[in-house]
Amino acid sequence: MPLVKRPDLVTTRQFLSVALAAGSQLYRSISLADQFETDAVQTKAPPKKKVPLYQRPEPNYPNHVPLHPVEKAALFVGSAAGAYLHPERNEFIVALGESTALPYFLNQLKVQMLNDPVGRQILKERPNITSDSLRLDELRKYPENSLARAYVSWLDMEGVSPDTREPVRFIDDEELAFIFQRYRQCHDFYHAITGLPIVREGEIALKLFEFLNLKIPFAGMGALFAPIPIKKSQRSRLLNIYYPWALKNSASCKPLINVYWENILDHDVDHLRAQLGIEKPPDMRKLRKAKKTSL
Repeated sequence: MPLVKRPDLVTTRQFLSVALAAGSQLYRSISLADQFETDAVQTKAPPKKKVPLYQRPEPNYPNHVPLHPVEKAALFVGSAAGAYLHPERNEFIVALGESTALPYFLNQLKVQMLNDPVGRQILKERPNITSDSLRLDELRKYPENSLARAYVSWLDMEGVSPDTREPVRFIDDEELAFIFQRYRQCHDFYHAITGLPIVREGEIALKLFEFLNLKIPFAGMGALFAPIPIKKSQRSRLLNIYYPWALKNSASCKPLINVYWENILDHDVDHLRAQLGIEKPPDMRKLRKAKKTSL
């Protein structure tokens, strides 16, 4: 006898199937709504752009060359070795100066400048020392004993120019880079008021004075290591005459980073030394010449 489906059972099964399907869909909808309400569901983020493992940061100012820590260490080691073996090559000296100009030391100079009205003016105006900005031909018309004449006469005698100062490249912070650039550009003014020549012996003497006054690490390294390979007579002059001079004058000299040299070019250079607390050292060129003639 063939089986006969009962209509009531068929209807019941169809109803249960539809009810279960609808209930399942409703549950998913309610669950999804709850997740949206609690921020549990987020829109799918776009795929991340692949970034190269080694990517140089963007420069912070013109001429800036951002370096990674390993590159900075390599710059220091390479420039230190190069400066010791070939002190006549300016590129090693420049790189060593910047690689040792750590933010800690430059921030100390920044604090000095911020605590001084002239220093604050320099930070605000950002002067740039060049032949054009100083108008060197005009400086030759100043009175005989003025700072302007002392400065331009020293440039002429040594055969140098303010335009030979390299721009800062390896210091990351833009303001600290300016402070180091200011130190670098004012270096010739330090030569002019002390009368120290740009021969190696004169540079070493001035480096010790700069280190004691400005706390620039590069200057201290120069005063410590540069005398090692020089002649015995030169080292003797440094230790007996110019190092004692630097120690004595650094204790009395005002912070040179706060001197706005461009605004005091008409000052009498002797009065300026007295105001700054600098005593002019013995003429190094005369001492060197006297030593040669006595041989």
